[in-house]
Amino acid sequence: MTAGPTSPEARVRRARITLVATVVIVAALDLGLKTWAGRTLNDGSSIDLGPLNLRLAFNPGVAFSFGDTLPPAALLGVTGVIVVGLAVFAVRVTRTAALPVVLALAAMLGGAVANVIDRAADGLVTDYLHTGWFPTFNLAGVFVVTGAAALVVASWRTSNTADMKTHA
Repeated sequence: MTAGPTSPEARVRRARITLVATVVIVAALDLGLKTWAGRTLNDGSSIDLGPLNLRLAFNPGVAFSFGDTLPPAALLGVTGVIVVGLAVFAVRVTRTAALPVVLALAAMLGGAVANVIDRAADGLVTDYLHTGWFPTFNLAGVFVVTGAAALVVASWRTSNTADMKTHA
């Protein structure tokens, strides 16, 4: 017995399940590493991994400590609103988005959710990845940046494909 064409509703449901599952996995991975770093590196120690060191740091702001002088509740509120907006956008886009777009949005959203959860506890985000030449960051930040880059590439590829079909 061969499977027939997938209904649009089933495709959307699968895309949304993929989105949510990936968000949960990304957030859990980062939060688990933050917990590990907080327990293992809390004495000021550093683990050398070549070009990357594991070193515990706490960021009261967002990227590059931007907004570090704002009240923690304000920063949590603003980032929370941004995360909710991104979540609504991601859920809506899954109706028509290709898998790479869904995964890119999930990576961004998972990283953002992890940092909001981390910040909610004490107003600080736990960072643990250090290069020596770049501010200390965490895996959530890697997922946000990588997801954003993948989204740009996927959007660019989609635009070029549409342009090629239009001009053919």
